[in-house]
Amino acid sequence: MLSSSLETTELVNAIAAEMAFGVDAAVECWMAQIEHAASDLRLTTLGRMAAVREILEHYKQLTGKAELHGRQECVRGHGGPRS
Repeated sequence: MLSSSLETTELVNAIAAEMAFGVDAAVECWMAQIEHAASDLRLTTLGRMAAVREILEHYKQLTGKAELHGRQECVRGHGGPRS
């Protein structure tokens, strides 16, 4: 019984680690795209802002979100809900 419980715990931990890795990779990808758009010197300031907005709209389209919620939590801690 203990062995089965340990295997279940290990499986859950492995799945959680994979999910966390996937989330981290996705956030890193979005942040890299935003960073590139915001610092692209080939674009004007308005062009950089438009490029960032385009990335956000693409994110919303992919996730099916019309608007992003949780802005207050991010602003309050300057780095997300846990800060």
